[in-house]
Amino acid sequence: MAALITLAIGLALGVAVGIFVTRRSAARRLHAILHRLDSDPLVASSLSLTATLDCLEKAVAKEQAIGVTARAAIERLRLALDALPAGVVVADARGNVVLRNTSATHFLGIRHADVLVDEAVGSLLRTALAGEYRRQTLDLYGPPKRTVVVSAVPVVDAGVVSAALAVIEDVTERSRLEAMRTDFVANLSHELKTPVGALALLAEALVGETEADIVNRLAEKMVIEAHRVARIIEDLLELSRIELGESPHREVVSVGLIAAEAVERVRHMADLRDIRIEVHEPSRRVNAVGDRRELVSAVANLVENGVKYSDPGSVVEVSARTDGSWVEIDVRDHGIGIPARDIDRIFERFYRVDRARSRETGGTGLGLAIVRHVATNHGGNVSVSSHEGVGSTFTLRIPAGPGPVVVSPPVEEAG
Repeated sequence: MAALITLAIGLALGVAVGIFVTRRSAARRLHAILHRLDSDPLVASSLSLTATLDCLEKAVAKEQAIGVTARAAIERLRLALDALPAGVVVADARGNVVLRNTSATHFLGIRHADVLVDEAVGSLLRTALAGEYRRQTLDLYGPPKRTVVVSAVPVVDAGVVSAALAVIEDVTERSRLEAMRTDFVANLSHELKTPVGALALLAEALVGETEADIVNRLAEKMVIEAHRVARIIEDLLELSRIELGESPHREVVSVGLIAAEAVERVRHMADLRDIRIEVHEPSRRVNAVGDRRELVSAVANLVENGVKYSDPGSVVEVSARTDGSWVEIDVRDHGIGIPARDIDRIFERFYRVDRARSRETGGTGLGLAIVRHVATNHGGNVSVSSHEGVGSTFTLRIPAGPGPVVVSPPVEEAG
């Protein structure tokens, strides 16, 4: 019996010791965990088991809150990157892509052009992970034709490259505008240089000239060249005014009167070239909403363009129609037509299909650019349908005016 009691006591003591050791071990482990979460190890080690559990619970709750905040910040960053028009690709130190925003997926696909961009991104990321900044321009001939710039930079943390960032930008429109700006400056210099140079030569020829016939002939040529310079300057000022939107005035104007006034401006040129202008009179209730002077200028430029590129004896037709929401004014000629390769560029400043004919007729190459800006200012557009040797039809589309036609008298310009 005594032996059994001794055995029981021994087992109880063993269990108690085991529990004590286990509690001590658990306490040490809890203190170690709290120490990793808490910055003060002395405080953590001096706490009781219950206090340690309380502190641990608070520390875990704090870390959970920090985690929620961090995940929200990451989500905001992801949404911000997806909103960027440029593609963004991030690779870790081993070269694995860990982030790619929505715009980047538009560049990286299965098409041939996309494969070229993908290869450039991979190559530049590897270069960036080696610590170098690189930039590469890709001309992708499509369709559609695009210009893409890919750049990659290393991400340095504590002096060590920990990641690489690649940015993909579609600079097609920027490149096109830069090319247009360069062409504009070059063309403007050429257009002004030609008549100004001619004026200088004619003036030199007049010096010391006594023959009346020669003086008169040279003077006539000087007048022509002076008018040419004045026309270029007037068109440039008109184009600048329209581009800047300096005429916000809008009124309901008769389309028939717009066409009549535009044709009257070009009548003298048409008579000199033996070209008949036919106006198919629209209904008196066909009207548009817009700036009267700008609309007349646009239609006059279209009619003048038709006259310049038509052969003597042909006809230029002006007509209009409406569906109640939009008015479409058509100017149709039976001239040389426009080659397909030039269709996309004819509305650029100084761009001309037939430069020889433009020099002959005194064109400045700004008329169709003015028409395009007038259409844009009115919320409409201008389009063209053309066949070489058959002729062209330009269509100006502008908002229709409601109700009866109301026409304000034209404003006399100073000067």
